[in-house]
Amino acid sequence: MNFMNQAFLSAKRALSHDDVPIGAVIIKDNKIIARGENRVQTDKNPTKHAEIVAINKACKKLDTKFLDGCDLYVTLEPCAMCATAISFARIKNIYFAATDEKGGGITTNAKIFETDKHLWKPNIIQMPEYADKSAEMLREFFKQQRNNKKKTL
Repeated sequence: MNFMNQAFLSAKRALSHDDVPIGAVIIKDNKIIARGENRVQTDKNPTKHAEIVAINKACKKLDTKFLDGCDLYVTLEPCAMCATAISFARIKNIYFAATDEKGGGITTNAKIFETDKHLWKPNIIQMPEYADKSAEMLREFFKQQRNNKKKTL
């Protein structure tokens, strides 16, 4: 199973409720144990990023606060908040599609894992072969948002 494509399916679910199209899946023993999509607009909660939603579901499913041995696939580089949550959850590997020049917390901007202050540092793997797909989904979403604003003015 292609786990990044599964994360993109979650991103499409975010689109269905007018949230930024970012999706995530958490894997344990080569099986999806949790899915998450952005729910910031739907739940009116700025912490409901795809990664946080997936982490909450995985912890509940496994009845644990740590996700040792789990991998996270996400369509966009996690922000600093999500990267910190990933560290606290002790996720083993982060696979992400596109970098986030404005809000990224791993390879751009905050670069939170570049300090040795974190209790847990995951392996970080960018999957550039999916970057264009992620970037295009985001561009189309924000273009549509701008067009909708113009219509209401």
